[in-house]
Amino acid sequence: MDNSYDAILIGAGHNSLACAAHLARRGWRVAVFEQAAVPGGAVKTLELTVPGFWHDWAAMNLSLFAGSGFYKAYGPELTAQGLEFAQAAHCFASVFPDGRWLGVGTDLAATVARIAAFSREDAATWRQLAAGFPAEAETLFALLGSSMKKRALAFFMFKTLRRRGLGGTLALLRFLLSSPRGWLTRTFRSEHLHATLAAWGMHLDFAPDIAGGALFAYLEAMANQSFGMVLGKGGAAGMIRAMVGMIEAAGGVVVCDCPAASVIREGGRATGVVLADGRRVAALKAVIANVAPGALLDGLLGGSSSDAAYDAGLRGFEHAPGTMMIHLALESLPDWTAGAEVQKFAYVHLAPSLNQMARTYAQAKAGLLPDEPVIVVGQPTAIDPSRAPPGKHVLWVQVRMVPAVIRGDAAGVIAATDWASVTADYAARVLDILERYAPGTRGKIIAQTVVGPLDLQADNPNLVGGDQLCGSHHLSQHFLFRPVQGYATGRTPVRSLYHIGAATWPGAGVGAGSGYLLGQQLAGN
Repeated sequence: MDNSYDAILIGAGHNSLACAAHLARRGWRVAVFEQAAVPGGAVKTLELTVPGFWHDWAAMNLSLFAGSGFYKAYGPELTAQGLEFAQAAHCFASVFPDGRWLGVGTDLAATVARIAAFSREDAATWRQLAAGFPAEAETLFALLGSSMKKRALAFFMFKTLRRRGLGGTLALLRFLLSSPRGWLTRTFRSEHLHATLAAWGMHLDFAPDIAGGALFAYLEAMANQSFGMVLGKGGAAGMIRAMVGMIEAAGGVVVCDCPAASVIREGGRATGVVLADGRRVAALKAVIANVAPGALLDGLLGGSSSDAAYDAGLRGFEHAPGTMMIHLALESLPDWTAGAEVQKFAYVHLAPSLNQMARTYAQAKAGLLPDEPVIVVGQPTAIDPSRAPPGKHVLWVQVRMVPAVIRGDAAGVIAATDWASVTADYAARVLDILERYAPGTRGKIIAQTVVGPLDLQADNPNLVGGDQLCGSHHLSQHFLFRPVQGYATGRTPVRSLYHIGAATWPGAGVGAGSGYLLGQQLAGN
């Protein structure tokens, strides 16, 4: 390994790999240093239960990546490196205590018919929203894919005003500020539909009454209706392997089991890194850190960037509640009480009402183990059978929300307050809830692996307290304010030091957004 590169990237999450691949393709000599044994951060696929059963460790949905600017630019190369997608036409569903269910897929007539069973008025509204989505998507994806620079935002506002007029632009602003409950109750009548869509807000730290969350409920619903959902064939890690292959083919290197200890600074400029084993590696043009804000400030920068306001912003960065993962190897898919058709869907949410989701969030924020957590059941082998032996299945169970620091149990049953003692008991609570909706699932389990929030953090320090988002997306910490006001473009007060990853704009989700945006900025295209 050389001791100097044009760019050094710390952390081999997908944003780092996208940035490194773009720079390498533009002639930069790049090196990516990752503390873990494998690259990918939260995006990796492992035999977590028994051999032959491949489980996505944390991230499962690759729809954002498939629609990203990075994939549009490099799709053929990624395919040549082995990336394959598995397309899900049956995207997401919710099951309810009354035995009913509601699901969204690419067949518009089928989705509308399901909604009509709850409300004919809502079915007509859904058709209107689906018809208008292409025009709305052009605006919203332009915003979410834009650099948070003044010139870029001014251009976006100019185009929006010209296209929509003042009234339409103000309506868009109102929507962007709306909570999931506010938008859903203004738009639809059915409480079942409210819950089905609001569950997506919980993926991004937007409980029903949090301002700004309506956008994500709307986008997931309409994008899945219009385009379907995309998984990685064989597992999400196929995307990571393809990007690593791109980097290496262009002369770059990706080194695992190699944490960085600090950034070398000379005259207010980042000039390299010191690795944990003491080696010093020079960076001729850029050091790019894909780390949580606390790790950037207190770890790589030794507690100070020399800019007090920036440092205070990083210290005040708020993380979302934690997540628990339960990985199951199954004899067969769950037998959903709501009906066998639910087995076709990539995601099944157990989140029966707006009020229940709001209560769960409040409990987790208060440090309590929720009595009824929001449960996301991923059925990837319903879409991609290659992840398990013939006839067998894997289940990807994500538990939202849980506290990193436990102060008590909202159900008054679990007395322990440390995750080492609590994990097994809380996983049993989750499986009890799953049994209510799909009796007999426990009897199908071949093997299981439970990953608590602090286990997620131990594996990937960016997931602070099990926060899979690497930071709340509430409005005070999003758009121009992610991670700190004035630094939403990836730059930092230290010249030639840049910050990317889910903690930076445009935030969480497997879309390679911050890495590709910075790569384009540094390479001049």
